[in-house]
Amino acid sequence: MSEAIEIENFTKEYGDIKAVDNLSLRIEEGEIFGMLGPNGSGKTTTINCLSGLVSPTAGVLKVEGLDVRRQSSKVREILGVCPQETALYPFLTGRENIELFGVLYSIPRHLLDHNVSYVVEKVGLTDDAGRRAGKYSGGMKRRVCIAMALVQDPKVVFLDEPTVGMDPQSRRSIWDFIMEMKDKGKTILLTTHYMEEADQLCDRVAIIDHGQLIELGTPEELRRKYNARDLEEIFLRLTGRRIREGA
Repeated sequence: MSEAIEIENFTKEYGDIKAVDNLSLRIEEGEIFGMLGPNGSGKTTTINCLSGLVSPTAGVLKVEGLDVRRQSSKVREILGVCPQETALYPFLTGRENIELFGVLYSIPRHLLDHNVSYVVEKVGLTDDAGRRAGKYSGGMKRRVCIAMALVQDPKVVFLDEPTVGMDPQSRRSIWDFIMEMKDKGKTILLTTHYMEEADQLCDRVAIIDHGQLIELGTPEELRRKYNARDLEEIFLRLTGRRIREGA
């Protein structure tokens, strides 16, 4: 199986702060790959650099064989990103926000309506898509952000804590949608604080702390290795901290 994402000796510094410290990872095509760690561990910085939004200090970053530094525009053509921070136009409806992203991605008009309706249904917003986004709850805004990331049917998807603020039923429906994307061959890089989410969805997980990789494997492999009940317990053993706590 070929690699969809290559991270080699990646470092990102902000002044004296080393947000990511010599990180190397290989993510295979069609894989759901989870990155686990507390706030400040380097997960979002990694996604921002892979997306071409932030320049790395050192190292090589590739998406589908494209060098992110030199070919960032081509990377964005095949990439869908749901960022950690929710960013919507509150005066537009949920559907209009999604349509706007479809236009920015140059989706042909004859496909745009179909794509928008498809993602609206999949994230469970059919009944509320005509309401102004400024009136949405936090969980509904997250669902719009996921739909915006997927409206252009990207080959690679970055989901940075996608289900934060969602009720259990909405979270489950998003999990089903993520698994459907995997079945279609898409590569998904997922960060999460929900251990059940990582356990249910991810083929492999990387546990990261202070910008460094401290463990890597399938959820089952890690549980067996550490004789642990869940990934939260493993992280606590490795670092002395809980994932849900800030760094």
